[in-house]
Amino acid sequence: MKFGYTIIYVPDVAASLSFYETAFGLARRFLHESGQYGELETGATTLAFAAHELGDMNFPGGHVRADASAQALGMEIALVTDDVEAAHRAALAAGASEMAAPATKPWGQTVSYLRCPDGSLVELCTPMAG
Repeated sequence: MKFGYTIIYVPDVAASLSFYETAFGLARRFLHESGQYGELETGATTLAFAAHELGDMNFPGGHVRADASAQALGMEIALVTDDVEAAHRAALAAGASEMAAPATKPWGQTVSYLRCPDGSLVELCTPMAG
């Protein structure tokens, strides 16, 4: 078994891909011609976006739409960077909302939290000291 994908269900796949490209500098791997599924270049584990309509097909009982939730969902995407402050500012400029400003944690890691326009929660963090 290996971890292969994180898929975030969103109202507009192309818009989410564009936001992540602008805010975090991640490259688009592809957007399906239907516009309902797309992926970013993120290394060994794929970060992907799927339209809520696909979620509706996959989950007959429905699903919580992050963009419609007043609070952030209880899950996050963590992106590792050497410069959390600069990445945080870039994401805010691209349209993210600040959940928590960059701060140094007791273990020495710098961390911030943002909510993306599609409702997803992103942690920006420095690498953990090894």
